[in-house]
Amino acid sequence: MPLSDSFLNQLASLVDQVVTDPAALDATSHDTWPMTTKWAAVGRHPYRGEAIVKVSSADQIAALLRAASQAGVPVTPRALASSVTGQPIPTKGGLVLDVTGLPLALAVNETDLTVQVSANYLGSALEEHLNGLGYTLGHSPQSLLRSTVGGWLSTLATGQFSSLYGGIEDLVVGYTVILASGETIQLQAKPRAAMGPDLRQLFIGSEGTLGVITEVTLKIFPVAPVELLQTYAIPSVHDGLTFMRAQAAAGLRPFLLRLYDADEAKHAMVDPAFDSGCLFVGSRGLPGVAEAEFAALDELVRQSGGRALGPAAAAAWMDRRYDFSSVENMVAKPGGIAETIEVAHYWSGIEDLYNDLKRVLAPLADEVLAHFSHVYTQGTSMYMILFAQTADDETAIDRLERIWSTTMDCCLEHGAELSHHHGGGLVRSPYSKRSLGSAHLVLEKVKRALDPAGVLNPGKLGL
Repeated sequence: MPLSDSFLNQLASLVDQVVTDPAALDATSHDTWPMTTKWAAVGRHPYRGEAIVKVSSADQIAALLRAASQAGVPVTPRALASSVTGQPIPTKGGLVLDVTGLPLALAVNETDLTVQVSANYLGSALEEHLNGLGYTLGHSPQSLLRSTVGGWLSTLATGQFSSLYGGIEDLVVGYTVILASGETIQLQAKPRAAMGPDLRQLFIGSEGTLGVITEVTLKIFPVAPVELLQTYAIPSVHDGLTFMRAQAAAGLRPFLLRLYDADEAKHAMVDPAFDSGCLFVGSRGLPGVAEAEFAALDELVRQSGGRALGPAAAAAWMDRRYDFSSVENMVAKPGGIAETIEVAHYWSGIEDLYNDLKRVLAPLADEVLAHFSHVYTQGTSMYMILFAQTADDETAIDRLERIWSTTMDCCLEHGAELSHHHGGGLVRSPYSKRSLGSAHLVLEKVKRALDPAGVLNPGKLGL
């Protein structure tokens, strides 16, 4: 249903700006997901808001959400739209809430080792500021240069160095969230609390379906005085996974730990002739601690058949780790496909899942690459990266749909996690109930309690 003039006039009195320009609405109907990029290329905008509302204060957000809830108008929060799965796509029309105009705020507490920051703060700018003071977030997603702090919480993100620092859920001390009712809630633990459930976890990963996060307090870490890197050739994925499981069981915490299968190793090593899998390994910390851990890692790699090649390839990856131009350039080509799908499983299931995904995806792409880059005591994440050249963009859209459905069905058959850190978004929403099982009922009940009108980012997480 189109927004009424009276409602638009009401909005104009509550926020800085209401935009209804068709070109602007088209622009906010896609994100960085290759599928929406292809939709834009062929002039498709299947999910499009009816107005963009620009705000400059938390009070404006609260007033807007109250008005939208009363009118039953959907609201989809949007910042930099670096999502690669369709989180900020307005599936039910309504309003696109542009939060990029909120005032930027940052306060570092060097005693408590925390930083309090506005949710729309750019990740790379925050990290640069901290580095200048001798600290790091420890959170280093590939999208650091184009993603915001609030986006990290909303999608349950994790960074490339999570084996040492943990995911965003481990790094959050507290945050402020505005509910659909307009009520403002502060969630925190100083530094840990046992007063009921840890309610901070409720909104992390909720993708804007339960509230709008406006301010966040994160842990920070002193920059390590020692950083050691090594590259290894590894005979097979099986050998690499054996090493990764062994080091996790031993309680080691390398900041860098990446295993590439033989197909992706050619890209990681920038050497088309490289003929085995490879590992990038790194330790950070105080001199004696980092060196001891590095030696222990080296011994475990060698026990799994690894052969040291020197630090150069791992160091080169560190220098280019935010660059995903190869994906973007391929997607920009007419008919070009480049897709990255990250999943996760226990150690007992990850190798079989890898083998099956390589098999079922092979007919759908020219290259099917895989690497493992976030490791836990119980298992690991796995990236499947696909490149293909099809006849045209319409064909590419059809192929992408097949790639996603094939991958999700295979993961469900294996009992694997459908997303490790890109979140559910639009693409995974149809699979949410099958993935979460009976737990989805809890999500539904929480949604009804906090957003009874169902206006916050509908069409995500199976809601």
